Amino acid sequence: QLQLVESGGGLVQPGGSLRLSCVASGFPFSNYDMRWYRQAPGKGRELVADISSTSGSTVYVDSVKGRFTISRDNAKNTVYLQMNSLKPEDTAVYSCNVQFYWGQGTQVTVSS
Repeated sequence: QLQLVESGGGLVQPGGSLRLSCVASGFPFSNYDMRWYRQAPGKGRELVADISSTSGSTVYVDSVKGRFTISRDNAKNTVYLQMNSLKPEDTAVYSCNVQFYWGQGTQVTVSS
């Protein structure tokens, strides 16, 4: 059974950092591109970052470029999202995704 379990969210002040983790199971992790999405209150889901299965190439939404870094550890079946210089507008539920499957999400709140 495919599972995606996120962790690492929380409350952080503007300018702070968090690292999100998503542990995957139930499928050959190294064979699939992985993505992080976010959904802020009252807004639609937004693709934040993508990392390819083979080359490890990455893609980011413009609003997080230079601040967020997606990475993966295929030995640990884990994808990460390092978030630096956080802003209040980054507040959202962050979820990892593969194909048509989603984790339960982890809340990130950026507030003073």
